[in-house]
Amino acid sequence: MRFMMLMIPGGYETAAPGTMPPVEAVAAMMKYNAALKEAGVLITLDGLHPPSMGARVSFPGGKPVVTDGPFTEAKEVLGGYWMIEVKSREEAIAWAKRCPASNHEIIEIRQVQEMADFPAEVQEAAAGFAELQGTCGR
Repeated sequence: MRFMMLMIPGGYETAAPGTMPPVEAVAAMMKYNAALKEAGVLITLDGLHPPSMGARVSFPGGKPVVTDGPFTEAKEVLGGYWMIEVKSREEAIAWAKRCPASNHEIIEIRQVQEMADFPAEVQEAAAGFAELQGTCGR
């Protein structure tokens, strides 16, 4: 089972462009990331720049409209993510609990939808999806 663990750092929604985490936090997080890799559960991970450097594309009336960050209505934003492959939701939660997060950070855990989760007609409509992912047989 694949799970995405989403880091939601409090206050990041108003962070200035170029905001960086403290060196001590990065060092602690690197130890955690290494433990994920050593356990063989890590697929990928990345950190994200603050929303002040991003953009959103919405589609009112079906037409694209670009809004540059920061986004005043945002209450929670992503600061980064891990994609892991584990045997259960409980194992994903156990890994999230080991994260050296601070008291103003939250990790949201979401299971990745696998093609086998969908009814046959949806699988048929999504023919070729695995090739788009760069993998076969998932």
